[in-house]
Amino acid sequence: MWNIIGQDHLLNGLESSFRQKRQSHAYLLCGPPHVGKMALAINLCQAINCLEGSGEPCGSCDQCTRIAEGNHSDIRILSPGQGTEGRAARIMIGINELKESLRRVHLNPYEGSTSVVIINGAEFMSDECANALLKTLEEPPPQVMFLLLTANESAVLPTVQSRCQTLNLVPISKDKMVERLVNGHQASREKAEQLFRLSRGCMGWAINALNDAQVLEQRQADLEKIEETLAAGLETRFTYANEVASLFSRDREAANNLLSLWLSWWRDLLLIKEGAEDFLHNTDHADSLRTQASGLSTSNIMQFINRLIQTLSNLDNNANPRLTMEVLMINLPIEAGTV
Repeated sequence: MWNIIGQDHLLNGLESSFRQKRQSHAYLLCGPPHVGKMALAINLCQAINCLEGSGEPCGSCDQCTRIAEGNHSDIRILSPGQGTEGRAARIMIGINELKESLRRVHLNPYEGSTSVVIINGAEFMSDECANALLKTLEEPPPQVMFLLLTANESAVLPTVQSRCQTLNLVPISKDKMVERLVNGHQASREKAEQLFRLSRGCMGWAINALNDAQVLEQRQADLEKIEETLAAGLETRFTYANEVASLFSRDREAANNLLSLWLSWWRDLLLIKEGAEDFLHNTDHADSLRTQASGLSTSNIMQFINRLIQTLSNLDNNANPRLTMEVLMINLPIEAGTV
């Protein structure tokens, strides 16, 4: 059975093609962070190797079980890594990692029917890596499937995109998420509704927050730091810029998530200015948001939202993190200091 919900627009077609053995040799899974791209990728690995051959993973055969446990020798996952103490993170997927995976998939599968390479963060492939993958996608070996996962489809080489079947994952509805969290994860309805709002329909984030109290604690600490920075002078803002740049060098995903939280804050400011408070994301900070919004114009807010979006894009394109963040802090509207 499929373990992902809210993506029925994809699953029906996938199940039919897998059952008829007409699946693509490469899929590009697109969607926001924590929407379920990796969960779907694991399910696809199971479906293609499942001993029942029904077109969907049975979840109980030896192949499905080993894949779910991460112990299957024919499934390889490539992704940018997190840094260790005293060492920066790998912010790109390099050619050497890919070459080793390509060497292995040109051999026959060891224990299943199909080898699968999952590239988690396909937008972070180096140009050399993307071009090497392109050559393989143009003439794929038999019994191999590639799954490329991305939160930024436009950053993936267009020629690579054209060799893949694109699967667009979407945030799930409030009713579906609340039902799953209440019935499947024993959350209270109030908690489930809060997690839906904070996750913006991304089930992975909601489940992480439900199972790990530190997720919400970190969010609260990050929001308090945002408020402090908005109310501070340029020196404090530059210090914050350096902290975010340092985080980016250790954990790119965490830094991107932090900037996404900034984006949600400024989106809320815009909603307040436009009289749409019912749709606020950070409702637990509504008073601070109202205070800040009173000192800003809609134009101020829109300009800074555009700068945030550009900052995220620049960082994705490997701009210098410290300089990029310092420019962002310099361009904070003066009125933000009224918080």
